[in-house]
Amino acid sequence: MITTIGLIIPLAGTVLGAAMVFFLKGEMNPKVQKALLGFASGVMIAASVWSLLIPAIDMTAEQGGIVWLPCSVGFLLGTGFLLLLDTIIPHLHVDAGKPEGRKSTFSKSLMLVLAVTLHNIPEGMAVGVVFAGSSASNINITGASAFALAIGIAIQNFPEGAIISMPLLSTGISKRRAFSYGFLSGIVEPIGALLTIILTSHIMPVLPYILSFAAGAMIYVVIEELIPEAQSGTHSNIGTIGTAIGFTLMMILDIALG
Repeated sequence: MITTIGLIIPLAGTVLGAAMVFFLKGEMNPKVQKALLGFASGVMIAASVWSLLIPAIDMTAEQGGIVWLPCSVGFLLGTGFLLLLDTIIPHLHVDAGKPEGRKSTFSKSLMLVLAVTLHNIPEGMAVGVVFAGSSASNINITGASAFALAIGIAIQNFPEGAIISMPLLSTGISKRRAFSYGFLSGIVEPIGALLTIILTSHIMPVLPYILSFAAGAMIYVVIEELIPEAQSGTHSNIGTIGTAIGFTLMMILDIALG
């Protein structure tokens, strides 16, 4: 029951953010959007370090393995996995001139949703693998630290939900449909988290690799998409400030609750 709540928390953040289509008029202010993208970047960077890579390193040390090997291999595999998805799946980023991935006849609204869905895959994996680790008696990941990650991801999912749903209104679809697309983009997180828990429960020794894999996938999203979008257009420091705030908040959550 506790794990189920933890897996739903990040989705709740996305749903609340997507619900902003019912309360805000017109498009989101570009400065606000950049600040929120920067904030999400900061949260994901801090979560990758404190909630994923450091536990993976500590776990390997306790098992007597080569300390740097699982974190390095897992991190690179996670980065490569997201690179592969980014290359194959047709998607369109907010304010981008043309779609990425394979050519398709998908609508603009669908490709915008797919872009955010790609972000959410590693986030779901990260939450799932940390909760899997917290349920194992021989692994030094606490339930509090797992909830800290879930809460941190939920906080940064709130602006992501708004950022995906608000621009959809400009494509001519209704507010209810824009909200539905935002919800669907977030549903991949609990699904990915559950699949990760099932996988990890059967092969617990590879947990350090999976923790690092999720970290690599999240860092790929930050570097490839979130930071460039936060810094696009007219030069502004607002995205950088948002990143610093997001990083600090996630760091505090992990240290205080972990």
